[in-house]
Amino acid sequence: MKKDQLLTRRRALLTGAATLGAAGVAAALAPGIGNRAEPAAPPAAGAQAARRPLSPSEYRLRPLTGYGPPRGTPARTPVRREPLLRVSGRGRTMVLTFDDGPDPRYTPDILDTLARYDVRAMFFVCGEMATAHRDLLARMADEGHVVGNHTWSHPLLTRLSRRRIRSEMERTSDIIDNAYGERPEWFRAPYGAWNRAVFQLGAELGMEPMAWTVDTLDWATPGTDTIIERVENGAAPGVVVLSHDAGGDRSQSVRALRDYLPELLDSGYHITVPRRQYL
Repeated sequence: MKKDQLLTRRRALLTGAATLGAAGVAAALAPGIGNRAEPAAPPAAGAQAARRPLSPSEYRLRPLTGYGPPRGTPARTPVRREPLLRVSGRGRTMVLTFDDGPDPRYTPDILDTLARYDVRAMFFVCGEMATAHRDLLARMADEGHVVGNHTWSHPLLTRLSRRRIRSEMERTSDIIDNAYGERPEWFRAPYGAWNRAVFQLGAELGMEPMAWTVDTLDWATPGTDTIIERVENGAAPGVVVLSHDAGGDRSQSVRALRDYLPELLDSGYHITVPRRQYL
């Protein structure tokens, strides 16, 4: 073969290789040229559409841990100047709350009645009681009830230092977290005694302050019929009812719940537990 023919053939081979190489590079870079993706051709009928390659900028900006939107910083609990007295919701919504427990003499009966009617309630527990009866907090969690913080030893908080108030709240939150499975999002001050420090410290611990709309005054053992009457007369949309499952003889509270709960349900009330977005 002549020298000129060899050179001509070599040039042809090199030109073909360069053409193929350029085509491959172009195919790899075309979607990301200038950080802009070329519009993809529609898939053939019956064929699965291919996933569009990410542009170089998208590779840098997409999080390595997933493709969802970036998680925002959890919102801080607001520092309120007064406690929440009622809840908002659709229709005839009410909330039943029980303070000072759990007490193995009365709390299980209250839980049994709530379970019978498939109703959820709130229990504001004291740390001293909760630490001795963690099984009852576990049952509350299993049955969908909300557990709130009612301090460790039920003191009058307005007479305590900030350090003591925080200790009363924080120790109880730790017990609830351990036995219930979540830190409490709600706090109720003993005796309904609130001040600026209580609101601030509660918010720092991630808790909303909740009071009540209807007080059954069952702690004074006024009689089962009187407790029933107070609940039924005070029933209204958004009402929060205060009762007790500990702190004394609560047999009247247990019996009253058995009577007024089905009456409320028959009257069209929806007994529920609050969520933070309701308020």
